[in-house]
Amino acid sequence: MMFAGSYRWWLVGMLWLICLFNYADRQAIFSVFPLLQKEMHLDDVQLGIVGSAFMWVYAATLPLAGLIGDRWSRKYLILGGLAFWSIITLLTAWSRRYEHLVLFRALEGLGEAFYMPASLSLISDYHGSETRSRAMGLHQSSVYAGTVLGGTVAGLCADIYGWRSGFYLFGCSGIGLAVVLLFFLREPPRRKPTGDPVTGDSIVRASAEVFRNPMVLLLMAVFVGANFVAMIFLTWLPSYLNRRFDMSLTLSGLNATLWLQAASVVGVLIGGWLADRWAGQQRGGRMLVQAIGLFAGAPLIFLTGWTLSVPVLVAALAGFGLFKGLYDANIWAALYDFVPPTRRATAMGYMNAIGWLGGGTAPVLIALAANRFGMSVALSATSLIYVLFGALLLIGLAGAVANPVENSVKEIENRKL
Repeated sequence: MMFAGSYRWWLVGMLWLICLFNYADRQAIFSVFPLLQKEMHLDDVQLGIVGSAFMWVYAATLPLAGLIGDRWSRKYLILGGLAFWSIITLLTAWSRRYEHLVLFRALEGLGEAFYMPASLSLISDYHGSETRSRAMGLHQSSVYAGTVLGGTVAGLCADIYGWRSGFYLFGCSGIGLAVVLLFFLREPPRRKPTGDPVTGDSIVRASAEVFRNPMVLLLMAVFVGANFVAMIFLTWLPSYLNRRFDMSLTLSGLNATLWLQAASVVGVLIGGWLADRWAGQQRGGRMLVQAIGLFAGAPLIFLTGWTLSVPVLVAALAGFGLFKGLYDANIWAALYDFVPPTRRATAMGYMNAIGWLGGGTAPVLIALAANRFGMSVALSATSLIYVLFGALLLIGLAGAVANPVENSVKEIENRKL
């Protein structure tokens, strides 16, 4: 039996493994784009739609997933989602036509949508404000590890055994993990009883509590911009490296993910630690860390599309990943500074949905832009997005400092009492 004090970190570890497969399964498809293009005779816009199909359904499902996550057992939502999306990953290997790919990617988004709202709400119940950024930052590191795992293993399997083999591997492994963790994942007591019905009135009330706070709206807007850039690199960087630098599928999948994601692990741990310290010293401390990450990452994003040197490209990707981690570590911890505990999954569901709706347009838009200006120019131009939304964060930070009472979660809870 694990002790209650240490279980909160064991919980993060278990969710880390689940999230690893969450991102490995969604990333695997991008490393095999060149083979899909040849086998099914697809153009870049069609490939972009394959990538976006996941994002659009994922985004559309997230608000409902958040509302359910605040009412029903998060343990079974998490594990049920893991089993479902793993089965879909397995079925993706049976695709024979373009329509099959779009369908299975859409269903993948449906299954994965239930994971993040429930898991981050669960972490926030086990971790108070003194450890929340670190816990969520540690959990966020699995996003990067899963992205590297999915991109590299899918490319390696495709080079040796064909593109379908990676999907068989990830699908079967995820199903096995869901069965094992059924015996170890625990649901803690909550302030609001689980099972509260999701009625029209309850949805309106919960939504109003989330959207009436201007800081929540600002954080959502910034997430749209950051996620838009992230989706471009996740979707198109493997193919870009394959075409521009003549890398194999294994090497393009590895280089497109390893340097950026490994550096993001370092950045997210630094960002979590720094934000926990600054949040205790000044209002909006987590947002300040995020703004630093966006501004510092912008010139490195520009460099990734501009350089013709592989060593410079690697250095730029690593630097971009490091500063991206500063932002990512505080995506949800910053949001939870302005949202009551009973609305955390709901708020996360809405924010993730809006962010992914914006990000979901990225694969198609970048394909259209690349057709006209070239992929190098299109990648470099996304650096302007980081600058714009970094400035928006600073505006929000000034507002949070100037109006502490209106934006405070504690004040919201006190008014209810």
